[in-house]
Amino acid sequence: MNKQQYLDKQFQEFVNRIEDQDVKNLWLSHSGIKEKFYNFVYNDLLNFTDPVILEFGVRHGCSTALFLDICNQKNGNLYSVDINDYSYKFKNQRWKFICSEDSNLNKIEKEIPSQFDVIFLDTIHKADHVSDIFYKYYDKLKIGGMFLVDDISWLPYTSKRKHNDFFKEINNKETFYKLLEIYANNRDKFYLNFNFCDTGAAKIIKINNDKLILSNKINSREYTIKNLMRKLYINFKN
Repeated sequence: MNKQQYLDKQFQEFVNRIEDQDVKNLWLSHSGIKEKFYNFVYNDLLNFTDPVILEFGVRHGCSTALFLDICNQKNGNLYSVDINDYSYKFKNQRWKFICSEDSNLNKIEKEIPSQFDVIFLDTIHKADHVSDIFYKYYDKLKIGGMFLVDDISWLPYTSKRKHNDFFKEINNKETFYKLLEIYANNRDKFYLNFNFCDTGAAKIIKINNDKLILSNKINSREYTIKNLMRKLYINFKN
């Protein structure tokens, strides 16, 4: 069995463990879910012992199923937060559902542990909201822990592309650049990786407990006179 066959077998075993048929069908019918969630983070998640996971956003339950599978294997616990009541979706002693807005830290703190190995954000896909939640909950992430952010790629939403949606294109692109801004001001505190499969995801690995600095705009030279002259020179030369 080669590496790809082994990975395919591992994925199929994961899907077979999902009890909810609707969730199982989503994993099988949408290759993008597999590419940006399973391929991007699953083996990383298996490295945690007794993982404690905080999930913002349940909806169809795809990410919830993934995290519960990890918890079942590694003796972990999952806390899922959503403004809509999805408490009926899974019956698992390792799962606690909290019906709340993700920004309501005062309410949520009463029902969750103080530290997490993994925090996953998949609620409102707007740059300011992503930034707000990231800064609110980052201190609860353990060193070596992962903060995952869904929907950072605008490419599928651009004109004439697969999804072609103006607002999602702009929101995802602004979220991508917001994360870059945060990283640019905190490069010594975490690692940042992007996956552009489907609608994309970001993976942030915490490397120390230093306090985050509030993000500032990146001082780009893109719109300077010097760069304008460079472009004019290139066009003239061509």
